Amino acid sequence: MSSIPSSIGNFCNLQYLDLRYNNLNGTSRDIINGTETCNSKSPLPNLRELHLENNQLMGKFPNWLGELQNLEGLYLDNNQLQGSIPSSIGNFCNLQYLDLSYNNLNVSLPDIINGIETCNSKSPLPNLRELHLGSNQLMGKFPNWLGELKNLEKLYLDNNQLQGSIPSSIGNFCNLQYLDLSFNNLNVSLLDIINGTETCNSKSPLPNLRVLGLGSNQLMGKFPNWLGELKNLEELYLDNNQLQGSIPSSIGNFCNLQYLDLRYNKLNGSFPDIINGTETCNSKSPLPNLRELHLENNQLMGKFPNWLGELKNLEGLYLDNNQLQGSIPNLIGNLSDLSFLDFSSNKLSGTLTKQHFWKLSKLEYLYIGSNSFRLDVSSNWTPPFQLRTLSMGSCHIGPAFPAWLQSQKNFEYLDLSNASISSSIPNWFWNISSNMEYLILSHNQLQGHLPNSNIGEFLPNLLLLSLSENQIAGNIPDSIGHLSSLKVIDFSRNNLIGAIPSTINNCSSLIVLDLGNNNLSGMIPKLLGSLQLLQSLHLNYNKLSGELPSSLRNLTGLDVLDLSYNNLSGQIPAWIGTTFPNLVILNLRSNMFSGRLPSLLSNLSSLHVLDLAQNNLMGEIPVSLVELKAMAQDHNMSISSLYHNRSNSLYEERLIVVTKGLNLEYSRTLSLVVSIDLSDNNLSGEFPKGITKLFGLVFLNLSMNHIIGRIPESISKQRQLSSLDLSSNKLFGSIPSSMSLLSFLGYLNLFNNNFSKKIPFIGQMSTFTESAFAGNPNLCGTPLLIKCQDEGTDKNQSDVEDKIDGGFVDQWFYLSIGLGFAVGILVPYFVLAMRRSWCDAYFDLVDKIVKWLLFRRRVTYARNHAQRK
Repeated sequence: MSSIPSSIGNFCNLQYLDLRYNNLNGTSRDIINGTETCNSKSPLPNLRELHLENNQLMGKFPNWLGELQNLEGLYLDNNQLQGSIPSSIGNFCNLQYLDLSYNNLNVSLPDIINGIETCNSKSPLPNLRELHLGSNQLMGKFPNWLGELKNLEKLYLDNNQLQGSIPSSIGNFCNLQYLDLSFNNLNVSLLDIINGTETCNSKSPLPNLRVLGLGSNQLMGKFPNWLGELKNLEELYLDNNQLQGSIPSSIGNFCNLQYLDLRYNKLNGSFPDIINGTETCNSKSPLPNLRELHLENNQLMGKFPNWLGELKNLEGLYLDNNQLQGSIPNLIGNLSDLSFLDFSSNKLSGTLTKQHFWKLSKLEYLYIGSNSFRLDVSSNWTPPFQLRTLSMGSCHIGPAFPAWLQSQKNFEYLDLSNASISSSIPNWFWNISSNMEYLILSHNQLQGHLPNSNIGEFLPNLLLLSLSENQIAGNIPDSIGHLSSLKVIDFSRNNLIGAIPSTINNCSSLIVLDLGNNNLSGMIPKLLGSLQLLQSLHLNYNKLSGELPSSLRNLTGLDVLDLSYNNLSGQIPAWIGTTFPNLVILNLRSNMFSGRLPSLLSNLSSLHVLDLAQNNLMGEIPVSLVELKAMAQDHNMSISSLYHNRSNSLYEERLIVVTKGLNLEYSRTLSLVVSIDLSDNNLSGEFPKGITKLFGLVFLNLSMNHIIGRIPESISKQRQLSSLDLSSNKLFGSIPSSMSLLSFLGYLNLFNNNFSKKIPFIGQMSTFTESAFAGNPNLCGTPLLIKCQDEGTDKNQSDVEDKIDGGFVDQWFYLSIGLGFAVGILVPYFVLAMRRSWCDAYFDLVDKIVKWLLFRRRVTYARNHAQRK
């Protein structure tokens, strides 16, 4: 490992220098020898190609590189160069290839670069054919000088932080074949018009463009018309943007298009019934060369168009996660080259027959689940394909188990969940494919027993086996231990009986074991402790008995331990608090555990759910519970471990939480649950004040115990609290008025305690009915019918005050009227008495007014008298 010595400049005749794939580090030197040695104005005067890629060079782009006048190829990719690209790169008059990709260049591209005068050219870098600047940290806008690189054939600016719009000058790239601007922050609408038709003497812009990558930006607006004019385009990537509107019929003009990717946008509206292209492309079908069409994860509506069945060369069709409706036309069965077909998670319906598949001999991946299809094929139907993946969840396939599966020998993934199958699993099925990795038959009405044969020989690569929510009966066979590659076993919600086989410890790769909701009996096998990779263990709702085996302390990676609703006994072992640092859910509800709560439970720093209700626990609640760190955070945490993405297990955790008097099942929203339930035990002592420091707590249930003391005012700090049940205890004192600040509190039960005084019926507390406070004889006030004693006193006192206030007001009212009358009479009198001239003028005015009124009266009388005559 070393730097590049300055003496390389002495290679006066060197034409080709290749130092790639070394460990050269350090910065490139600012100055190198050679100008005097070679009698040249620049070092390395004859160098044509310089390869320094795949090293560890750091620092900025050195100036002397811009002096290599005869350089044709410069390769500096996959280093650690930083800073900006200097404007001196324009001096590379003969440069044809420039690769600076995969560095740490982290400023804007220069607005102007040199070269026009140096190279005697109208544009910089007049011979440049390929420019690779991808996978850096370049910022700013797309510079105008890029549009002047007339001979450019390949331009890669992907994986940077460029912003703004795409300039219309990109149409001037008459020779451009590859343009990649994907994975940037381009955040405006695509241009309606771009240059190039006149510059390139062509009817369309970018006449030679073959690949256009604009994916993973923030481009908005509709699909622009000019894209449909790129006649030679072979690949178009517009995925992961915010494009809206419908798909235009002009896409049929892409006569040479092989790959079209519009997934993860906001395209809505229906497919066009007809698209262009049959005349333009001199073909009987539109898009005659299209091989892959990605339209998944949009908002496309309407029916499945017939022209999709005319894309003769299509190999992959991806329409999943849209809102398509109606049935699938039989024409889809004509796509003889199709190997990947996905229109899952739509609103499609109707019947699928063998006509939909009759020419699909190359089909390997078929995803049609999460729709409402009904498969109607005969029992002796032999499909033309050999599938590797089949996902038909939520399609109606039953009631009989599909016999045509017997012809499929290449399965790796099979999902027939919720498929209305109500028969038993035939014996031949377990020998269907030795390549099987994921087998999902859950949510049916499957009957019968699990096979006693050595299914490990038939399914040696099986990673996930899900048979949950069926009606499978009998014992779990010992042969389950031969499936040594299994990572997930889900046999929950069946009718399995007997003991858990000890051979299950041979499944050493197991991450999830869910045997809940069955009729299993006996003790928990000690050998379960040898499953050291186990993260989730569900044995709930069975008839298991005995104590917890100490071997479980070996399961140090456990996230979920659910042993609820069994007959387990003994004390809760203290080692639970020291063994499981990643434990998120601990559910031991409804067993026969006795003794005290171990204080070491406070060491479970990742715990979100603690449910020890309906046991025989006694003693005080440990004050150390305040140390449950995950519950002390007042924001909802994402529990990614509960989905076991690390193993791609496709298993989703479920948990029944008893809250608000209901059994609520949580799965996808399980990360929102933060709960402590210690109800229905024999716990005593004072209310644990420290529990109010668990600011993230959503559900708290301490009911049906013998807890005494007061509710602390600090309970108002638990702002996330949604359900609080303290009923059937011996709590006393007043209800804290601060509880009115618990704005999320939707359920409150304080029944059957010794609370007293007036209910603080304000704020959130005013939303609860009488039942929340009943059974407390010393409580009073709304919403109870019992009035507080001081309410009557207060009312009488108020009436007296009203009377006093009323008399006081009446006295002042009459006094003010009298004073006003006196002032109105006396003030003018005293004024006129003091000034004789004012008095004479005043009475003269009064005389004139009186005389005028008398005159008007006489005139009116005379007129009326004349009319009578």
